[in-house]
Amino acid sequence: MSSAQDLRPIVIRKAKSHSKPHGNHSWKIAYADFMTAMMAFFMVMWLLSSVSPKTLAGVAEYFRTPLKVAIAGGDKSSLSKSVIPGGGKDVQAKDGEVMRAQTNDPSDAQRRRDQLDTERLRALKGRLEQIIENNPVLRQFRPQLLLDITSEGLRIQILDTQNRPMFRTGSASVEPYMRTILREIGPVLNEMPNKVSLSGHTDSATYMMGERAYSNWELSADRANASRQELIAGGMQEGKVLRVLGLADTMPLEKNDVLAPVNRRISIVVLNKRAQAQFESENASAAEVSVQAQKGRAAEELQAQVEQAQAASAPAARPSGSGAAGKGKIE
Repeated sequence: MSSAQDLRPIVIRKAKSHSKPHGNHSWKIAYADFMTAMMAFFMVMWLLSSVSPKTLAGVAEYFRTPLKVAIAGGDKSSLSKSVIPGGGKDVQAKDGEVMRAQTNDPSDAQRRRDQLDTERLRALKGRLEQIIENNPVLRQFRPQLLLDITSEGLRIQILDTQNRPMFRTGSASVEPYMRTILREIGPVLNEMPNKVSLSGHTDSATYMMGERAYSNWELSADRANASRQELIAGGMQEGKVLRVLGLADTMPLEKNDVLAPVNRRISIVVLNKRAQAQFESENASAAEVSVQAQKGRAAEELQAQVEQAQAASAPAARPSGSGAAGKGKIE
């Protein structure tokens, strides 16, 4: 006989599953969007590869031009260098920068050219300093070499010293070490198209014969020209020299001691574009004045010859006229 517990019904409870049903395909939507974007990207790349560069430039300009400019016209804000284009320094202004672009101030362009020229000269200065430092021969003469930027350009000064003169006393004969310096510098000056100016300086020691004979003026000019010859012998182009000056003792480096050895020096100036153009224009103007004067004298001589010819033919014409007049009266 079975007990009461054996007669109870058996109940089986199954826990409900909270997991998502098998086959969730929501990722396919994101993948489809990605593939669509990729297809559009490759379509754009294919279209861009099949058009001309001119068309590409037009498309790029279209996207760079603001809508207001495209509708109303005017200069393109995309050409502006300002963070807030349109107003320049005054952020409330709307046409200040456009006005400056339209006026095209020549002084700004000249200032930019001067700045670029100065940067090139500074680079040449660094190049020369590097050559002097890397060359064992030139390195020992470094205290006698002064390099600086002046209003005319890059100035290279070679100084005389008490124990190491550049030239023989009272002569333009170049000493061997001076020849070495000049011939090493010469080829480097070809790296820029700028012209070169050479100046010779002496101390205030005078010759026994005084200024009427060979003086510091002739000596400084001869030393500057001797330096020019050594630069060319080292490899500098002959056409780079624009002028050779002898300044005697008029511009001492040591003003408190006019007999100081450092006052005896050679100055090599790589002229900047402004100084070179000014010097060339001044000399060109003088040449033009000379040409105009010659033309004026030629015109005066021609006019005088014409007047002489007219005066010579005038007496022969008067009798003929008188006879004709008389004949008219008889008739």
